[in-house]
Amino acid sequence: MNYTIQTAAIGEFDDVVDTTIAALEDEGFGVLCDIDVQATLEEKLGEEFRQYRILGACNPALAHEGLAEEIELGALLPCNVIVYETDDGDIVVSAVDPNQLVGIADNDALDSVATEVNERFERVLSAVTDELGATSEA
Repeated sequence: MNYTIQTAAIGEFDDVVDTTIAALEDEGFGVLCDIDVQATLEEKLGEEFRQYRILGACNPALAHEGLAEEIELGALLPCNVIVYETDDGDIVVSAVDPNQLVGIADNDALDSVATEVNERFERVLSAVTDELGATSEA
């Protein structure tokens, strides 16, 4: 099952992360948490890992709408967007597919929220590649 939407961007890793955060903000999302998986695995396990960041993105208005329909939806929030380096050195930006995520709740009242989040994430990915360029990876 495909549970993400993604693109591969051209640029330095940190620049792709910054551009992704700016594109999320332009679509009304705040980044509530930014997890540096590479640093965390090095610190906690002494293990080396590729560059990999998890951005916990939330659009307050859409989160409120979703929670009003399904109080347990909070267990699926925030929506994660990841930026990581592939084995070939490409940088991928990948967002959870909100339609798949909300499908878990089996509540048709959430369909419009999922569609709205999906459209905004698609615009985020497009903005990243418009700003930085795209590779053929994703």
